Amino acid sequence: MVVGIAAAGFSAVKIIPAIGGAALKVIPAIGLASAGAGKLAATVTTGVKAATAIIGVGKLAIIPVLIAALAYYHYDVFDPENRPFNIKEVEHEYDFIVVGSGAGGSVVASRLSEIGNWKVLLLEAGGHETEISDVPILSLYLHKSKLDWKYRYLTLCNSFRRTQPQKTACQAMVDKRCCWTRGKVLGGSTVLNTMLYIRGNRRDFDLWEALGNDGWGYEDILPYFKKSEDQRNPYLAKNTRYHSTGGYLTIQDAPYLTPIGPAFLQAAEEQGYDIVDINGEQQTGFAFFQFHQRRASRCSAAKAFLRPARLRKNLHVALFAHVTRVIMDETTKRALGVEFIRNGRKQVVYAKREVILAAGAIGTPHLLMLSGIGPKQHLEQHGIKVIHDSPGVGRNLQDHPAAGGLVFQIDHPVGLVMNRLVNINSAVRYAVTEDGPLTSNIGIEAVGFISTKYANQSDDWPDIEFHLTSASTTSDEQAKIAHGLTDEFYEYMFADVKNKDVFGVFPMLLRPKSRGFMKLQSKNPLRYPLLYHNYFTHPDDIAVLREGVKSAISLIETQALKKFGARFHDRKVPNCRHLEMYTDEYWDCSIRQYTMSIYHYSGTAKMGTADDPFAVVDNQLRVYGVQGLRVIDASIMPTITNGNIVAPVIMIGEKGADMIKSLWLQSTDHFEDYRFKRNDNTTIDSNNQNVDKVPS
Repeated sequence: MVVGIAAAGFSAVKIIPAIGGAALKVIPAIGLASAGAGKLAATVTTGVKAATAIIGVGKLAIIPVLIAALAYYHYDVFDPENRPFNIKEVEHEYDFIVVGSGAGGSVVASRLSEIGNWKVLLLEAGGHETEISDVPILSLYLHKSKLDWKYRYLTLCNSFRRTQPQKTACQAMVDKRCCWTRGKVLGGSTVLNTMLYIRGNRRDFDLWEALGNDGWGYEDILPYFKKSEDQRNPYLAKNTRYHSTGGYLTIQDAPYLTPIGPAFLQAAEEQGYDIVDINGEQQTGFAFFQFHQRRASRCSAAKAFLRPARLRKNLHVALFAHVTRVIMDETTKRALGVEFIRNGRKQVVYAKREVILAAGAIGTPHLLMLSGIGPKQHLEQHGIKVIHDSPGVGRNLQDHPAAGGLVFQIDHPVGLVMNRLVNINSAVRYAVTEDGPLTSNIGIEAVGFISTKYANQSDDWPDIEFHLTSASTTSDEQAKIAHGLTDEFYEYMFADVKNKDVFGVFPMLLRPKSRGFMKLQSKNPLRYPLLYHNYFTHPDDIAVLREGVKSAISLIETQALKKFGARFHDRKVPNCRHLEMYTDEYWDCSIRQYTMSIYHYSGTAKMGTADDPFAVVDNQLRVYGVQGLRVIDASIMPTITNGNIVAPVIMIGEKGADMIKSLWLQSTDHFEDYRFKRNDNTTIDSNNQNVDKVPS
């Protein structure tokens, strides 16, 4: 059912002028009683300002209407008081300090603060999530926004994070650099992602255990997936072996599907694949995606885990607090606290028990190296005093690269075309009935896990994942910006199919053998690290992904998709025009041009045994060579999991929090032995409270 303006009781004459001006013009149109008008007007104004500051003026004309409608129909949800409190001043000392509020940090802070006599501080470099970040279809508009660390972009003074240009991939991107998006906001990248909930394959975790990480096998970690889950699909929830209800994290099916979504599953069945629960017993097969979404809106880690804890007096959340290093005692090699910049001022805070790094697979190794924990020679090159020589810090960098640009034209108006579906009508429908196209995760509807000829066909451990979408790169030019494509490439490849009905298939490599790395650019903490993706430097990776591309194109031979008139948009990729279309050589070249990161960075502080020189943490997630310091985020993955990684990172947060509780609740003796005694051997310069500025 389409809810129109008239059906919702709106006057189009009154609302439409608001698109070009302030959202306050909408308020009289929706009949708000005068008693609450002042507070709501101020709230709406703040929301509109925040939205335009984040994604820019003029990108989406519906934003004022959308925010005003949300404020009216869901004021209790819209009210900023539902967010965690941002403390004005950090206290001198806490029991635990958690750095980073993403999928790992939000969980750890929430779970540790369940112990009423433990004081917990959560430090986040960004601010609150917004009404716009809640809207699923707008996720691409958050890329390159103020909620993004912007790892790719670089000015002449190197003031933004970037990946280094490499010839193996991303050749169609601006400056031939891959775009790496990471969330700089409460909730981390769970505020920017497409909310895809995939736990991985049981063999991923059994491999972790086989590598010497006791307690990390599939049967050990399955309870932690279930602990956080609130599964809203009753057909999945009844399988209590794999699912549960009542957890903090809402998991549900998409509220909005196009006819293309079911057709994907029909096509898969024609090809002999099973329709499965991808988070259940079998991964190989196809399914509708499961999302960490709550009704119409995003269910970020902050919304799931921190909002229920917002009234706990023992949990302090400090926003816009950029941690610059861990304070270490040089003699005992104990983590004493952290140094951070807030309100333009360098500050310090101390931990009685532990410091927990949950800054992600880029932020965490960066902080470790700035704190003197990393490859000895590299730290000395930058004038950093070495606390512990840990050669694995910043190494073992893994991601799930995908092949972009596989666009399939169709003859029926059923695709997700932004300029057709994102309008006042859909904004009102979103606010009033919590459904419609704005609840779509940029058209991502179904998922497929397949095994290519390079995988063991008799084993349920697929090597390719399909993201099956009712839209594609051509459906919204924001995709060009988010992916970092050059104007020339985008226009040449897609000019004739822009804003037309299409669907897309994005094959993603699940178990890459290539390994990237990161290193310091400077000991100045405000200078971002240098990132080397090393995509396809192992020849097996390009071979597997090539087979994934071939399988993706074969889907249009099915009757389920032929009925839409599906056909491959087979324009040759620039720089590959000298190669014959559909040959292995052509696909290898094409993949290296339009390479997509799926933003699953991991492995840069890997978990391993003490005899592994590149292991950074042990199976309790404690950093080797020092005391009082743990890592609880995607950095600790020895190998990347089979699928999108937000679910495994939340699991790591749950398990990590239980490990900390197990240590500190079993005996008070640990506290007396562990509590630090500050002395003159710390690595902080208490006389220097000035913020080092990045030159401009």
